[in-house]
Amino acid sequence: MRRINRLFFIVVTISLFACSSGNQGREDYVINYKGKIDDPIMAITLLSEQQYEWAGTPYVLGGQSRRGVDCSGFVQKTFFDRFNIALPRTTKEQAKYGKLVRKEDIQTGDLIFFKTGRGPNGYHVGIYVKDNKFLHASTKGGVIYSSMNSPYWTKTFWQVRRI
Repeated sequence: MRRINRLFFIVVTISLFACSSGNQGREDYVINYKGKIDDPIMAITLLSEQQYEWAGTPYVLGGQSRRGVDCSGFVQKTFFDRFNIALPRTTKEQAKYGKLVRKEDIQTGDLIFFKTGRGPNGYHVGIYVKDNKFLHASTKGGVIYSSMNSPYWTKTFWQVRRI
């Protein structure tokens, strides 16, 4: 069954790449000279690949591997692996990085921060994908998509930053 799911994912990804204009490589197409994510469709595809590969990875405070990862480690690893962008390691440092953006102006690839009161500094971070969904390493579900509209995330929302 996993082989069929993987095959389906590859076919969908290839069809998305085939529909994009130009023959540019992933890094050239997604990131412009300012390090900003330019193409939301490509970014969504890359984030989906990351989620697929990391699905089932448990939350482990301080973790940075598929054996266990925390929220800021997952964000750091995702930005480096998929977009070739080096981010700071901790949520507190990531919350100072990039440009502050209003919640109403959120875009694919923006970092979303929450004040949860949990962990070493009480912060949590994820990556906005689309339709009020974000990708993150959750303490309860590991690497998953969550809705910003859920009561918990609405209540703890803090800020959005654009890299």
